[in-house]
Amino acid sequence: MKLTTVIFITAFLLIQSTNGIYFHIREGSVKCFIEEVPEDTLISGSYAISVLDNDKFVRNPDYGVHVEVKDPEGNPVLSRVYSSEGKFVVTSLAAGEHSICLSTRGSSWSKALLRVSLDIAVGDHATDYKEVASREKLNDIQLRIRQLLDQVAMLAKDQDFQRAREEYFRRLSESINSRVTLWSIVQVVLLVLTGVFQMRNLRSFFLAKKLV
Repeated sequence: MKLTTVIFITAFLLIQSTNGIYFHIREGSVKCFIEEVPEDTLISGSYAISVLDNDKFVRNPDYGVHVEVKDPEGNPVLSRVYSSEGKFVVTSLAAGEHSICLSTRGSSWSKALLRVSLDIAVGDHATDYKEVASREKLNDIQLRIRQLLDQVAMLAKDQDFQRAREEYFRRLSESINSRVTLWSIVQVVLLVLTGVFQMRNLRSFFLAKKLV
């Protein structure tokens, strides 16, 4: 295997790692994230909500979260209310940018300040391999092989996705270049016609004044 291929695969596996973050949000507000993924790719999100109480954030089961995931066309893939802590999983039906929006809900009228911990995973990192091993009765070696096969499949999907993006931007660039060329030709034609028109007007003017 070439060194460049090894580097690419390593970089790909690093990129596909999970993204753990936390953010503050007022009750009733919405926070959205964008994940660009290939078609038929698993997206999962593990979250936990804490509410500010006496200058510290504590867990409160009275608060829930509404999770909405939309595909690149804006069509909802998932729209569901979850408890204050949990996990959501969806599979992308189309390649492109998927929006993941979370809005908090609770019983408070004071719009409490909440802290949301969120861990988004894409591809094979979104798969719960402990659950897979238990369900399919796989030993450690079989499970590792399964993980490697999933990583290779994800790599192939990502390469197809990148090629499709490159083809799209190539066509877009060609279309823009064609329009620019056409507009340049139109401008030249307009300049020539304007020059001819002005020459005819000048000739008519000189003839009327008997200057020629």
